[in-house]
Amino acid sequence: MNRMHKLLKFYGIITTLGMLLVLIQGALVTQTGSGDACGPEWPLCYGQIIPENPATETLIEYTHRLVSGVLGLMVIGHAVWSWRRIGHIRETKLFSLLAVFFIIFQGLLGAAAVVWGQSDAVMALHFGFSLISFASVLILTIFAFEDGTSRSILYPSLSRPLKWMIFGNLIYTYAVVYTGAFVKHTGSGSACSGWPLCNGQWFPPLDGRTAFQFGHRVFAGLLFVTILIMFIMMMRRHTKNLPLRISGTIALIMITGQVLSGAFVIFTGFTLYASMSHAVIVSLLFGALSYMAVLASRGGTGSA
Repeated sequence: MNRMHKLLKFYGIITTLGMLLVLIQGALVTQTGSGDACGPEWPLCYGQIIPENPATETLIEYTHRLVSGVLGLMVIGHAVWSWRRIGHIRETKLFSLLAVFFIIFQGLLGAAAVVWGQSDAVMALHFGFSLISFASVLILTIFAFEDGTSRSILYPSLSRPLKWMIFGNLIYTYAVVYTGAFVKHTGSGSACSGWPLCNGQWFPPLDGRTAFQFGHRVFAGLLFVTILIMFIMMMRRHTKNLPLRISGTIALIMITGQVLSGAFVIFTGFTLYASMSHAVIVSLLFGALSYMAVLASRGGTGSA
């Protein structure tokens, strides 16, 4: 069993990194406007299984499809393997189902967008569903490392306010991610020049794309505040709980990096690498908060 756990851990790491690559590729497709570069066809690309002499945009879209398909099979395999080997961990089956459901659903959503046209709202959801699948794969991988760890570490007693703060931040982060994806897919990223001011104003007229961009900035700023409060609450009483401390610290680092990368995206004129790093950081933030939510759901309720 130890050998099988080693293999499962390795496979989980590879699958998690692969899912992160899929998210990066998705951001690349959006940033380069390559979503329709294979024509209104799926899974074929301009009627071909392998396109001949593809343009750069076609190659980007085709590679994203190919890698997403391979990772879809890997995620299903990882979920089944985790179910069988570490199914005694109570949350394993739930996250196995979530990983499989959302990797399939986001694939079907992407295919529908190609065939029937791309809606800004639908394409924003596409990133959100990929994010849930990524977080589920990440957590399953962590479970393989958890197995055999002391129950007192994995089942911390948390105050009710801290629990609600963790759950609230997870849900709110997902909402902020959706607003960010919507800003990207509506082309609203450049609606506010400068940072932190928007077109030289603290409160610009909220019309059209400016409302989308400014709203996302406000939501992201509030998220930084709530995660900082959560981190302070955690450090006051739970510094000895290593999994909680590490995931909480990662969450704080990631939200700080997300705010700074958002500003960097504005200042650099929405360059490819800046936008892709923005997507990577928010994915890691969501993963860290998801694991914190697992720990919070396990633990009893202590004094505030």
